[in-house]
Amino acid sequence: MLRSGLALGLAAGAPLHARAAQPALRVLRAVPAQVPLLGGAYPETAVWGFDGQVPGPELRVRQGDMLRVELRNGLPEPTTIHWHGLRVPHAMDGVPHLTQPPIAPGASFTYAFRCEDAGTFWYHPHANSPEQLGRGLSGALIVEEAEDAAPPVDRDVTWLLSDFRVGPDAAIRADFGEVRDIAHAGRLGNAVTINGRVPQGGFAVWAGERIRLRLINAANARIFALAFEDHAPLVIALDGHPVAPHAPEGGRVLLGPGMRADLILDMTGAPGERFAINDSFFPRGGYRLTELAYAEAPPLRATPQPAPAMLPPNPLAEPVLDAQALRVEIAFGGGMMGGLAEATLDGERLGMRELLRRGMAWAVNGVVMAGHAHKPLFTLARGQSCIVTLRNATAWWHPIHLHGHAFRVLARNGAPTAHREWRDTLLMAPREEVRIAFVGDNPGDWMLHCHVLEHHVGGMGGVFRVA
Repeated sequence: MLRSGLALGLAAGAPLHARAAQPALRVLRAVPAQVPLLGGAYPETAVWGFDGQVPGPELRVRQGDMLRVELRNGLPEPTTIHWHGLRVPHAMDGVPHLTQPPIAPGASFTYAFRCEDAGTFWYHPHANSPEQLGRGLSGALIVEEAEDAAPPVDRDVTWLLSDFRVGPDAAIRADFGEVRDIAHAGRLGNAVTINGRVPQGGFAVWAGERIRLRLINAANARIFALAFEDHAPLVIALDGHPVAPHAPEGGRVLLGPGMRADLILDMTGAPGERFAINDSFFPRGGYRLTELAYAEAPPLRATPQPAPAMLPPNPLAEPVLDAQALRVEIAFGGGMMGGLAEATLDGERLGMRELLRRGMAWAVNGVVMAGHAHKPLFTLARGQSCIVTLRNATAWWHPIHLHGHAFRVLARNGAPTAHREWRDTLLMAPREEVRIAFVGDNPGDWMLHCHVLEHHVGGMGGVFRVA
């Protein structure tokens, strides 16, 4: 794992009460660029970035504001923007051939929608996603609560986490779409980054300060399990939606690709001390992501702050779990060691060997999804509640993402969840069964897919319809 890079200093947080309003129309350019991804003595890395940056510019608006973004495509191939986690109108969802035509090289498209939910979201392409994200195209979108509803903190900090597969020359390896990645855990990189740089020197903090730390997993496939040495983060939101403040399960913040978590992190160390932030999701591949590096300065305050209150809820319709709710079962199958003998691709029944030869390895209810536009798995009347039982019949982890909606997580393996949290991306362990529920209140045909991007292009996706 590469270790050199850019130190993350005190300026990394957004200063409170000093945030500039977004312009009436924000222009983003998707273009090739060079960035110091690895830092140190390494050469700059050729990337694709929004406005030539990795990550792209952080967009900040207030809850209820309109966001208007014109995307100008300066890439050598078509692209789009998907606003991950935002409940946008169907035509603004950024899925090629399902919600809009892909934006051709040299062309542009304007996205415009109201940000109904406060929270931590992000944006990325939905065209050739494994390569376009794997080359750097992603950015944070923060929808702030009303000023009197935001938790009192000293700094509001965003960490967009990702990884890149690079060679000794710091160049991104062009081995996208390898069948081994598709059929196993996905494309895992060897350079893990925070805000587009491999961290070095630690994250500078002050004793006694309170930080709202917004974590976004923008990696193709890497799952993070972050432990904060001798600190006690409290989770206050998941996938942008408030949750009762609580310690992360098992002391680790678990984030699959596409997932987000907002933390309240109190700096309880002493001036000059350093504490590790470790990622231990892969037991044999654990590493130190960065450190909390305390300044040699007096504490900001002498006494601990009170526990944070729960954030105000977003305006989500509560699913009704009665006989009128549509009940759906969805089984995810395939991958190496998954036991999938055959599946249907484009109407043809094929064995696993032939599927792999065609670059496919996964199926949803026995059907391999190639592309984006497909016959819906199920259809909801507008306003109808839906209870979905998701079954992971594979040997691999899958973050399952629903477009256009947020859902309640009701139960895992038959046991009710502790927080009944709202999510838009759900991490499923191998052989796990999860029950969720949502209201189909956003009309259109919407994607449901694994956010390990190689799994998605390898067949693990589907469409549901809200009529």
